[in-house]
Amino acid sequence: MKLINRSGFAILPRQPFADWANQQHDELNQQMSLEEHRAEGSVYLTEEFQSEEDLPEQLSAHFAKIFENELAAWDEFGDHWPQQRTLELFRQWFEVIPQVMAIDLLQEPLLMAPLED
Repeated sequence: MKLINRSGFAILPRQPFADWANQQHDELNQQMSLEEHRAEGSVYLTEEFQSEEDLPEQLSAHFAKIFENELAAWDEFGDHWPQQRTLELFRQWFEVIPQVMAIDLLQEPLLMAPLED
């Protein structure tokens, strides 16, 4: 078991995101309930939080990338993304749960695959 020098945010969809995602459905993406959307939340690792006072700054620094990644899972090219992707809209569409510590339970080294430059 290893402590990783990261903190993070667990992101769970709220109803507005589920409604938007369901509008993007096609033969590959079927309509899903909010519970089904929330069953597969995401965790985004960030710099370690030094205190609770760091949370707003960390979220402000990273919400745009998180928002775009979550949207891209349903609309890869951004054709139907909201035009104004503000922090306020992000908070309306997602529940954000801070995760202070990251602990790796496995012995194998982490495999990292960059998703962007």
